Amino acid sequence: MTTVRELAFAKVNLSLLVGSTRQDGRHRVATLIESVDLADELVIAPSERGGDEIVCPGVTGPNLVADAVVALRAAGWAAPPVRVEIEKRIPVAAGMGGGSADAAALLRAAPELAPLAPEVVAEIAAGLGSDVPSQLDPGPSLGIGAGEVVRAVPDLNTHAIVVVPQPFALSTADVYREADRLGLGRSDDELARRQLELESFLAVAGSILPPELAVNDLERASTSLRPEVAAAMRAVSETGATYVLVCGSGPTVIGVFWGAASPANAAAACDRLRERFGTVVAARPLQRGVDASTANP
Repeated sequence: MTTVRELAFAKVNLSLLVGSTRQDGRHRVATLIESVDLADELVIAPSERGGDEIVCPGVTGPNLVADAVVALRAAGWAAPPVRVEIEKRIPVAAGMGGGSADAAALLRAAPELAPLAPEVVAEIAAGLGSDVPSQLDPGPSLGIGAGEVVRAVPDLNTHAIVVVPQPFALSTADVYREADRLGLGRSDDELARRQLELESFLAVAGSILPPELAVNDLERASTSLRPEVAAAMRAVSETGATYVLVCGSGPTVIGVFWGAASPANAAAACDRLRERFGTVVAARPLQRGVDASTANP
């Protein structure tokens, strides 16, 4: 078996509309997801210990990559035992889907190591969590259901994104619980109407996301749990970003700049924010089928 390297791309939510709770306990959503060129790196090599092993320096606790390997083996994946080493660059528990991206990257690489049908990969991805399916084929996509039903969409107009991580984590489960406590969920009818609006917008390539859809329904829950998130949003807004959003369940904040000058404007915003927030990244959205070697180190 040869060594395989695979990049795992962070995601941002340019729109996250949250509805009621399903019978399985997950919330209905309609979300516009983009992969960006901030990425972890997985190195998948033969294991010298006789069994599968996952190594992620600096990160403890459950790892979706380990769950992905278990699911692959259960599905009959016959690759020799593997050692998967993960170099983390995506902030942990930050709303950017880093763990899900890592699991998706492993699933993308798995057929290179042993035969595996695409439909089996897709089924495993859906079983691992709502953010995993969207990262099997990095690029812009619409997520519906609880996020596990994913459809590729055309690229948007030229834009760049400022990513402002926070020095603390937020649990997705805690944020959704707070959203329920605050009564933030939309009715099924309202969510369906907004989903249709989002689908209509996404049918036209090269569009700019309208402000009524550039929302994150979990924002109030995130800022309720950690008011520092609201302070970061104000700081990003002061740089001139068109839209300022909490990414996923937070606490990462993103600023979106549109138009031909957006890369330069995002870079200038980074310079302005870096002194206050430390690690701030100007990221570009990935087009589907991007050359993975172009990701940020």
